[in-house]
Amino acid sequence: MSVRLQDPAAFIRENTAVESAGLVPEIALHLATDITPIWQASEAFLEAHGIEPPFWAFAWPDSQLIARYILDNPERVRGKRVLDVACGCGLAAIAAAKAGASVAEANDIDPMALEVTALNATLNAVNVKLLAGDLVGSKPDCDLLVIGDVCYNEAMAARIMPWLLECAQYCEVWLCDPGRHYAPKLDLDILIQQNVQTTQELESADQRTTTLFSLRGISAQD
Repeated sequence: MSVRLQDPAAFIRENTAVESAGLVPEIALHLATDITPIWQASEAFLEAHGIEPPFWAFAWPDSQLIARYILDNPERVRGKRVLDVACGCGLAAIAAAKAGASVAEANDIDPMALEVTALNATLNAVNVKLLAGDLVGSKPDCDLLVIGDVCYNEAMAARIMPWLLECAQYCEVWLCDPGRHYAPKLDLDILIQQNVQTTQELESADQRTTTLFSLRGISAQD
């Protein structure tokens, strides 16, 4: 489904509220809340407006933990080219920009995710470059690739994990997972693990045990 909105930025402003995620209070975001229309949006509403389900309107546990780790360890990204793949609301890319990355780039296949990332970057007075399209199979030009919650089904995990392991041979790769069934069963380095608050509406749980892994030194044959 292609976006048919004449003014996506206006739609985002009208259907979200400016708030911060619980784990990252330093960063303001356009988020869906229980008082904004998009929180209760039906399939018919989304189809009428020509948009995909608004995953970009939430600060998911994985993006919160990546951003928290970056802000608490700015030396890990300072001066580096950081790429946030499947960026959603752009939280991780914004954190990288705030922590001193030489380039903070956000990628998503959903145009609305890039729209909201641009708005959120402006809210936080940082520069985030936007990169549209599906990067799987490409060789991204970055020093650090961060990605979260992409093992939510078997097909996605089977498609994206070999690519991430390939990328890890020439750049640093961090994968954050909130305990999904299809997360990789590899012996990965754990950068941080934490229980992250969420909501029953999003996750059918009040918190998710979320882990940020480093894929450095792991090959596709492991």
